[in-house]
Amino acid sequence: MKVVRVGQIVPSSNITMETEIPALLKARELVAPERFTFHSSRMRMKHVTKEELARMDGDSDRCALELSDARVDVMGYACLVAIMSMGHGYHRVSAERLRNVTENNDAATPIITSAGALIDGIRALGAKRVAVVTPYMKPLTELVVDYIRHEGIEVGDYRALEISDNLAVAAHDPMNLPGIIASMRTDDVDAIVISACVQMPSLNAITMVEAQTRKPVISAAVATTWAMLTALDLPTRVPGGGTLLSGAY
Repeated sequence: MKVVRVGQIVPSSNITMETEIPALLKARELVAPERFTFHSSRMRMKHVTKEELARMDGDSDRCALELSDARVDVMGYACLVAIMSMGHGYHRVSAERLRNVTENNDAATPIITSAGALIDGIRALGAKRVAVVTPYMKPLTELVVDYIRHEGIEVGDYRALEISDNLAVAAHDPMNLPGIIASMRTDDVDAIVISACVQMPSLNAITMVEAQTRKPVISAAVATTWAMLTALDLPTRVPGGGTLLSGAY
């Protein structure tokens, strides 16, 4: 039996990625032989503002170094908006820098950023145009939308729920999401990003919204899980993870 160590670099106030990614990978254990353990290092952040996000990102090198001491098999940078708020294409810059940190510690590790995973996941689905829901204030939401568009993906309708406190983001009821999606225009999109945020829970709503809209539904957590499995060269079938984690991509 293979045991895979999953490392996550998380904001100090994030409580969702350490819930949803383990839930997805534990669900995978029902249909595949690999087993997973989970290890985290934290970057200080309480409020989702551009200034706090930039300061927090400065801690990511330390976190990567700490996790590489544990010789994790894959490492995820679990803050989508921190990456996207740093400028176009920053997910590539961050991933390369953090990989160099692990290499310099004699523990070269695949690096997945949630921002890059979301972009890659949308592309894997073949989606050209998406609808997006974020918990962020409007200026940060517009940065996220602009970042996605700069990667060559059209964004149709989008919603900013305008929750600035990160713990309040985690407390948002995922069962509100089907109603939010129902209020949006989704007939002209190829896929729906139900949560462009690693802190806003959505896992329990993904299959529901796929049935409601008859379109692929993706979240930051689902995309990160898919990208981690892909980097590990493992099959990507995860029960309850929606279309991207059906095993077809």
